[in-house]
Amino acid sequence: MEKYKILPHTADGKFQAFGQTMEEAFANAALATASLMWDWLRIEKKEKHSVKIRGKDLEQLLLKFLGEIIYLLETKKFLLGLVNEIRIEKKDEKYLLNALFVGDKLSDRYEIYGDVKAITYNEMKIEKNGHVTVQVVVDM
Repeated sequence: MEKYKILPHTADGKFQAFGQTMEEAFANAALATASLMWDWLRIEKKEKHSVKIRGKDLEQLLLKFLGEIIYLLETKKFLLGLVNEIRIEKKDEKYLLNALFVGDKLSDRYEIYGDVKAITYNEMKIEKNGHVTVQVVVDM
């Protein structure tokens, strides 16, 4: 199964990410988001950042989760290369996500070729039908 595919969009970035589980689809959505800005496959696995997110529903959880990639780039100059140990659970009418982002600091070794400014709810979909597909539009 492919991890994600970039879809055509007139002004912004749009993609679908896939997984056998919700966790795998979310992790692949993170890689798709990174792919709009840098080649995540080339990022060395030197640094780790623990990610803990709460959301009222899966859409809000996904929005906040992907927003962490932008936040870590802007505040820590961190480039995502891998998502590990991702776990999503529902607890007391809220969704909780824990994950480990693995990557490296921005340096001359890496080319930045895009700028995702924000994750949006526009056209966001999370579908479960034998596997999970998430669709996201980002503001670029």
